[in-house]
Amino acid sequence: MKTRMDNTPLEQAAEEALKQAKRMGAEAAEVGVSHSTGLSVTVRQGDIETLEHNNDTGLALTVYFGQSKASASTSDLRTEAIADMVKAACGIAKHTQADEFSGLAGAELMATEFPDLSLYHPWDIDAEQAIAMAMECEQAGRDVDARITNSEGATLSSHEGGRIYANSHGFVGSSISSRHSLSCTLIADDDRGMQRDYWYDIARDGSELESASVIGKRAADNTIRRLNARTIKTGSYPVIFAAEMAPSLFGQLIGAIRGGALYRKSSFLLDHLGKQIFPDFIHIHEQPYLLKALGSAAYDGEGVATKARDIIKGGILESYVLDSYSARKLKMTTTANSGGVRNLTVDSGEHDFNSLLKQLDTGIVVTETMGMGINIVTGDYSQGAAGFWVENGEIQYAIDEFTIANNLRDMFMGIQAVGNDVEKRGNTRTGSILLDNMMIAG
Repeated sequence: MKTRMDNTPLEQAAEEALKQAKRMGAEAAEVGVSHSTGLSVTVRQGDIETLEHNNDTGLALTVYFGQSKASASTSDLRTEAIADMVKAACGIAKHTQADEFSGLAGAELMATEFPDLSLYHPWDIDAEQAIAMAMECEQAGRDVDARITNSEGATLSSHEGGRIYANSHGFVGSSISSRHSLSCTLIADDDRGMQRDYWYDIARDGSELESASVIGKRAADNTIRRLNARTIKTGSYPVIFAAEMAPSLFGQLIGAIRGGALYRKSSFLLDHLGKQIFPDFIHIHEQPYLLKALGSAAYDGEGVATKARDIIKGGILESYVLDSYSARKLKMTTTANSGGVRNLTVDSGEHDFNSLLKQLDTGIVVTETMGMGINIVTGDYSQGAAGFWVENGEIQYAIDEFTIANNLRDMFMGIQAVGNDVEKRGNTRTGSILLDNMMIAG
């Protein structure tokens, strides 16, 4: 039985760093200290390919002399090593240019309540058990169909860690968490060549992962479905972004309303606060207090208390995504998003995936995109893609080697429905998305 992780040594190191920074004349300082341990094993074609154990510690300090700042880090938590690091940071700060917007987040914004969000579930699994589970996963996939001719392997990972964030306001935040995953990637052959696909699961609690055999079989099914892929004619079609793909679309939204893009005036959503950018049925919000969720946290990377809040309500942009620096640049208040959004949630409708197919009628399901063809300044969107052709509301065959293109403004406003097949394996929770129209180049 694993013992519970103890953050006391990390807290002591953070306290020592802040104390020494003050002694060296820093007017303010903040420090993050972390320790993580884990196991990762990959098997391929029934053999062990990699077996890794990690045991990592790090401390990062930022000091402020007026509005000049500097940072330094170390992996050595001994008092003398921390002293050397603090000295280095303070020395650098005295030579950096002052920035009127730098500094800690306001003391009045610091979190004061720290509920148990059930983020820590250590998994008492050893290397032999991990190898056996990965072997079972890969073999289950390889056994599905004779056309599964190769494998990129199955990987099981189990990690846990503790983190302290503290600053000279007197704030000390302590958290421990775990993350476990199992994945499998397989390759199938047909007359047109090879196709690959995968499946995975990830959870705070290892006992809640899908079984090894289910993950392996799902990887095989996904791979087989891509065989005999055809090309399609260039044209304009309605499109479904499958649930596992849909988070990438809302990632573009967050990128466009992030403080850094806004104060640099490099976003197509500049000055859109209070304006309609989605249909009125779209509700997008943060839920930082969901139990066991991958994005849950009581405070952000600056110690600011998180809270459930609307980003899009009734299709209208209600809030940006800001840390304290970008908020000051924009003459606004931080939205507690240092380190990103927390469990971004797109409310789903009543339709399941099959209902969305019926509504689509004739068009395309996108299951994969590739490339870097997204311009956050103009909103232009162009990506290589793979997926399935749909007629009469039913998937007909796999398609590949095509490009999807539009402008994100039109894509956001063109959302027709959000499916109830919600993807929960990441920090963005959304179902499949039906879009009215995209340009497809076959």
